[in-house]
Amino acid sequence: PMRYAVVIETTASGYSAWLPDLPGCVAAAETIDEVERLIAEAVAFHIDGLRADGLPVPAPRVTVSTVDVAV
Repeated sequence: PMRYAVVIETTASGYSAWLPDLPGCVAAAETIDEVERLIAEAVAFHIDGLRADGLPVPAPRVTVSTVDVAV
C-alpha cells in the first residue's frame, strides 16, 4: 500500500486535512478522529477518480518530520 503524508490544521469550526501529494484532496470535520476518517475516504475516492480518468496516481513524495524549537 502507498502511504501519503496528511496535513491536519485547526480551523475556526474544527479541523481540515489535505495532502501535499494529492492536490485537491481535502476533508473537514469537527474532530480529529472524524477528519482522519474522512480524509482516508477522500484519498480512496480521489485515487479511484484518477484511475477512472486514465490518469497516473502520484507516488508519495512528501515525508513528515518535526523539529523542537525553544521559544
